[in-house]
Amino acid sequence: MKEITVHAEWHEEPKLWIATSVDIWGLAAQATEFELLRAKVLPMISDLIELNKVKVEGKLVTIHFVAKSTGMLRLNAVA
Repeated sequence: MKEITVHAEWHEEPKLWIATSVDIWGLAAQATEFELLRAKVLPMISDLIELNKVKVEGKLVTIHFVAKSTGMLRLNAVA
């Protein structure tokens, strides 16, 4: 394994970023800020690589964070 993609999605109602990944089994985390989420996820990935006995090529693994945030905008007047 050389790369892991982490999908982070903002959920408006609970005001949380939630992270998951199909590349590393067991990854699920949440935080109120994106940077806090990143800080939480990186050591989790290291632990999960070891726990899941994932074969890693070399000492470096590229982590891609893909963030998605959806919001609503209330318009006062529609043209």
